[in-house]
Amino acid sequence: MSLIKKLHQSIWQLSSRLGPFAPFIALLILSLAMLSASRLGLILWKFDRVMNTGKLAEILLQGIRVDIMQFCFIALIPVLLAPLLATKQLFKIWQKFSYAWVITALVLLVFLEVATPGFINEYDVRPNRIFVEYLKYPNEVFSMLWRGFKVDIFAVLISASLALWLAHRYMKPWLAMQPSWSNKKLWLIWPLMFILIALGIRSSLGHRPANPAMFAITADSMVNSLVLNSGYSVTYATYTLMQETKSSDIYGKMPREQIFKLTGAKDADIPTLTTLHPSHKREKPLNLVIILQESLGATFVESLGGTPVTPNIERLKEQGMWFEQLYATGTRSVRGIEAVTAGFAPTPADSTVKLSKSQKNFFTLAALLEKRGYYTEFIYGGESHFDNMRSFFTGNGFKGIIEQKDYKNPAFVSSWGVSDEDLLNKTHEQLLAHHKAGTPFFTLAFSSSNHAPFEFPDGRIELYEQPKGTDNNAVKYADYAIGEFFKKAQNSPYWKDTVFLIVADHDIRVRGVSLVPADHFHIPGLILGADIKPVRYTGMASQIDLPVTLLSLMGIEAQHPMTGRDLSSIAPDSLGRAMMQYNANFGWMEETKDGNQVVVLRSGKAPAHAVYDTKTKQLKETSPPANAKELEQRALANALLPDLLYNEQRYRLPQ
Repeated sequence: MSLIKKLHQSIWQLSSRLGPFAPFIALLILSLAMLSASRLGLILWKFDRVMNTGKLAEILLQGIRVDIMQFCFIALIPVLLAPLLATKQLFKIWQKFSYAWVITALVLLVFLEVATPGFINEYDVRPNRIFVEYLKYPNEVFSMLWRGFKVDIFAVLISASLALWLAHRYMKPWLAMQPSWSNKKLWLIWPLMFILIALGIRSSLGHRPANPAMFAITADSMVNSLVLNSGYSVTYATYTLMQETKSSDIYGKMPREQIFKLTGAKDADIPTLTTLHPSHKREKPLNLVIILQESLGATFVESLGGTPVTPNIERLKEQGMWFEQLYATGTRSVRGIEAVTAGFAPTPADSTVKLSKSQKNFFTLAALLEKRGYYTEFIYGGESHFDNMRSFFTGNGFKGIIEQKDYKNPAFVSSWGVSDEDLLNKTHEQLLAHHKAGTPFFTLAFSSSNHAPFEFPDGRIELYEQPKGTDNNAVKYADYAIGEFFKKAQNSPYWKDTVFLIVADHDIRVRGVSLVPADHFHIPGLILGADIKPVRYTGMASQIDLPVTLLSLMGIEAQHPMTGRDLSSIAPDSLGRAMMQYNANFGWMEETKDGNQVVVLRSGKAPAHAVYDTKTKQLKETSPPANAKELEQRALANALLPDLLYNEQRYRLPQ
């Protein structure tokens, strides 16, 4: 008899002494072994980053703690049902139920662990809320996976199938066992089992139960996620998605009047209502076109310290207002959309594009301009329902929606929709039609070519590298499409009456060992068109400054609730600030003559301080500076304000 078979029998002989709870002891043994092996493999894969934290032993030990929590989550429902189903009278039903429950749990745990390396490659973190959110969009996601992640798909399917077979073999002895406990013994011992499970889930005798924040033991978010297992990470993400997180729940509270004082808001119906007096006075305000570029961070712009794959943007930057220190507010497209089209600052909750209270009567540029007679439209290459964009846009001022089904004979179709050149060709057609009709317009065009698996048509560019399907090549193609569009736009009748913004929604694969990797929030931004004069804006700026600046350049005098600055009315070297939401961390960065001070608000932990060198793009943690308290309070106020405005539905136009 083989050693494995003897071990198998020994486990079941030992487990059988626990009567109806035997399958869950078997599950505990197997899941701890499997999850620990998976964690160890991931640690070896990312060994340098793990060793740089100096926390290897703690990661392994705390990982076992998380795995026990995960096991207790899985066992909770069966344990609750045990007093009824595990009795002698219903024992056969209990056997089949617990057999199916354990096998399903094991297969799911294996499925998620095998899917983890591919997810880490893409997002630099274990499967989390993004993993859950993407389940809402099976067409786009399955197409993307099939075209770009075939190896991962087959690895997951083969591993899950093998796990199913092995789990069946492992659990088979349980189906042949006879009840060994009396009902009385079951009912006497059950409370102890329930208490143990409850304590295991809580995993703490402190005021609060254990949660992912407790396992954030390093400054590297990816390494922190290794402490967890993917089943627990996804389960917790699902739980948090069912609740709209409030900044005050994780960063701390502040009196309402102090929030207003520190942010310059007022305790009024619309606390941030401001009257914009444009820097450019015009008899007839200009049109507006925003080209929102998917994942086109500063890492792809040579003059910003990146890879030289955007020659057209580099050429165009000499013709308009170019931002050298512009920072995204988040790491997702919907975060960029909310900042660029609504001027709304980030919160630890999901973007307002997806939250319930902002689906109507929420401020956007379209809501303001539509009231002034502008035709407002959103042009996208994929399906507009993705990430809830259609609902948010149509509820907040956008009158026209163009999506994949509206393109006739597109040049190229990828997993995410038509190519960038199709998108911008359609945009050009629409702008010509609006100009001919004599209607002022605001058009938002959102690209998608720079998205895994990085598909684009052949013959357009000289590839930057091999193989073809890389982010550098996809960005070079996106830049090609921008160049072709502006060749046509600058020779079109709408050019002299239109302001254009080219800006990224966020950088690609935002990651790093810092609490907030500020270098990966750095994005390009360019305003050009009409009579816009060339200027290099060297001061620090945030995405939320762009919509205010655009209205000012257009010549729009209006009341609005945006908290961003009009960068066209101040000196181009003015000191600024940026805000960056990175998972549960909120980074507040202020530019000073002596350097850039950064404070990071964290869930359940004291704020961290750092300095950021824009030349080396290095964020270095420091001890709290002399003005630490003042800086922390200002950061907290700016994290709490948008949360307050959203929840009280006070981010809107006046009635």
